[in-house]
Amino acid sequence: MKRLDAEWLELILTAKRMGLTIEEIREFLMKETVQRKAQ
Repeated sequence: MKRLDAEWLELILTAKRMGLTIEEIREFLMKETVQRKAQ
């Protein structure tokens, strides 16, 4: 089992509490990754 980063876990849990779905979180992260690679 991989060890989870506490800050990363808190970020995901906060997004879930805000009502975001896992798919919405995934889409946001993919978009951010693509944008950063383009810079």
